[in-house]
Amino acid sequence: MKINYTHVLCLAAVAFLAGCKQDKETTSVITGDEIKSHIAVLADDSLMGRKPFTAGETKAIAYISSQFKKEGLEPGNNGSYFQDVPMVEVTSTPSATMDLSGPKGKISLNYLTDFVASTRQEVPEVQLTNSPLVFAGYGVVAPEYHWNDYAGLDVKGKTVVVLVNDPGFKSGDSKLFKGDTMTYYGRWTYKYEEAARQGAAGIIIVHQTEPASYGWSVVANSFTGAKLYLQQQDKHMSRCKVEGWITEDAAKKLFASAGITGDFRALARKKDFKAIPLNQSITLTVKTKLKYSTSHNVIAVLKGSTTPGEYILYTAHWDHLGIGKPDAKGDSIYNGAVDNASGVAAVLNVAKAFAQLKEKPKRSIVFLAVTAEEQGLLGSEYYASHPIYPLNKTVADLNMDALGNYGETNDFAITGKGQNDLEDYVAEFTKVDGKKITGDKNPGAGGYYRSDHFNFAKVGVPALDINNGAESTAHGEAYGKQKQKEYGEQHYHQPSDNYTADMDANGMAQVANLLFKVGNKLANETTFPGWKNGSEFKAVREKALK
Repeated sequence: MKINYTHVLCLAAVAFLAGCKQDKETTSVITGDEIKSHIAVLADDSLMGRKPFTAGETKAIAYISSQFKKEGLEPGNNGSYFQDVPMVEVTSTPSATMDLSGPKGKISLNYLTDFVASTRQEVPEVQLTNSPLVFAGYGVVAPEYHWNDYAGLDVKGKTVVVLVNDPGFKSGDSKLFKGDTMTYYGRWTYKYEEAARQGAAGIIIVHQTEPASYGWSVVANSFTGAKLYLQQQDKHMSRCKVEGWITEDAAKKLFASAGITGDFRALARKKDFKAIPLNQSITLTVKTKLKYSTSHNVIAVLKGSTTPGEYILYTAHWDHLGIGKPDAKGDSIYNGAVDNASGVAAVLNVAKAFAQLKEKPKRSIVFLAVTAEEQGLLGSEYYASHPIYPLNKTVADLNMDALGNYGETNDFAITGKGQNDLEDYVAEFTKVDGKKITGDKNPGAGGYYRSDHFNFAKVGVPALDINNGAESTAHGEAYGKQKQKEYGEQHYHQPSDNYTADMDANGMAQVANLLFKVGNKLANETTFPGWKNGSEFKAVREKALK
């Protein structure tokens, strides 16, 4: 075949110039000042901390939807910018003691000091009365790891006692689950779900600080007061009657009474571990108060030019903690400037950047600001279980949460690094810019399961959560680490997480620009990114795409 080299060179030149044009259009189009302008509004005292069901919610979602409309984006939910998210507020009050009875007598555990307990069941009261206790190891059923702590076990009417994290943590075996990197099977939320699937009457998780990555005070504080849950048709009657935790010291007493001593984590991670009846029973009552309300996700869409039935999703949560306990300065409004007005501001600017492209993306772009992340990722959970756009046609979720306010960095941190192919897209762009990628500083803490992207991962959609790294471009890594530490210790979930005029949002813009490039590339492809081998979400996605 005769080749016309002149023609080939011309085509190559056209392709190169087209690529340059697209790169120019998608390079650093978002600025720190633009990000700050949105944070200033969303973190203002007048929004009262953006708590769901308050006037602060009304103002927040009105602002977000008005910005989508201003950029010419279509309402994302059948003509509306809003998706109703029905919730129930459950205030659980357990009895003062949890009584454990067995052949060697009775052990009484004290509320908050030794145990916490709550229920999701929407009834005035639940009871465990002499429910047999069973030690079910880590409470894990993981076919891909050939692991089943419930094998041959009938737990109906019984209460299971399980360990936090998964068998791989501190096992010394990097091939056991993911070694020290927590899988979803290590999360306490999974353990509650699995116990319910198995038909258990109750579930008690043993707290240990290192595998949990937080102290007992965090557990005790989290299980007091009202908790929000998504409303369910069965009123959560399919969940265990009681979901709770006990301290490590209380667990040692319980296990010792059953003849289990020593390192019970090592015992439970043995390949031949079988659930152990503890020859004791639990008696506990939990009374409830119920309140029903509806919050809202905010959603907009930019229709694709040639493949509008496939979707790239950008997410960030708009909610924060509202008005609470005053700090030392008397400030009681939890404005959440970083957490997560920053993420919403970034999504708004990414939406503007897409809307202003001369050549519209081939696939549709969906922008979703979700509610009640601070209450347990509820807004994203609701969307994932009530999707407006088909999940098997949703190419990816790109999430932004609590972006760093300490300027540009030479590195980007990928939460749960090693999960899916979206990381390869990030690597492609960061390499061009001379930037680095890092993973979790504490992979055993399970950070990948703690923000809204996780609910999309859970249903198989490749999901990416990314933030600024620690290596400050202007001041070095020590400075960046200090700023991260300062935010975590002094401002995270505190009234001091405020907007200030001198806030450095250039790092936030860095992340927004990077995810704009990633999303634009995805939006103009025909392929679907997948999960990497070893991911617990790979099988779900592959089944959905069949």
